[in-house]
Amino acid sequence: MKRTFPPLPELSPAQREIMEIIWERGELAASEVRAILSDRREIARNTVRTMLERMEEKGWLTHREIGRTYLYSSAQPRRATVAQKVIEVVDGVCGGSPEILVNALLDSRGLTSGELARIRSILDDAKANKSNKKGS
Repeated sequence: MKRTFPPLPELSPAQREIMEIIWERGELAASEVRAILSDRREIARNTVRTMLERMEEKGWLTHREIGRTYLYSSAQPRRATVAQKVIEVVDGVCGGSPEILVNALLDSRGLTSGELARIRSILDDAKANKSNKKGS
């Protein structure tokens, strides 16, 4: 059974960057997020803390406390949020047609042979799973 997650409010580009860090690294303290961001640009400690708090209010993050330290982690897996965005694109831009999305991807970017092989495997697995469910 597929687990669905409710759509969340949009993130600013800076908040999206933080989400990518959290998804990549897992649970982090605000100071650790700031250290990673500081390698890219100058950013104030309070700015990072405020963004983390707002992201938690929006439902993107959750935290646990160890002493006085808040450790932040993702409230939703990356896959769920990507899936929500894809649905929005298919429904809003492609008129509900996944075929239009795939054709646009192939026309604009193309795929490597490795990407094609992995996608073919995903499609084969989806077909097999669908056949198995019908037989149940």
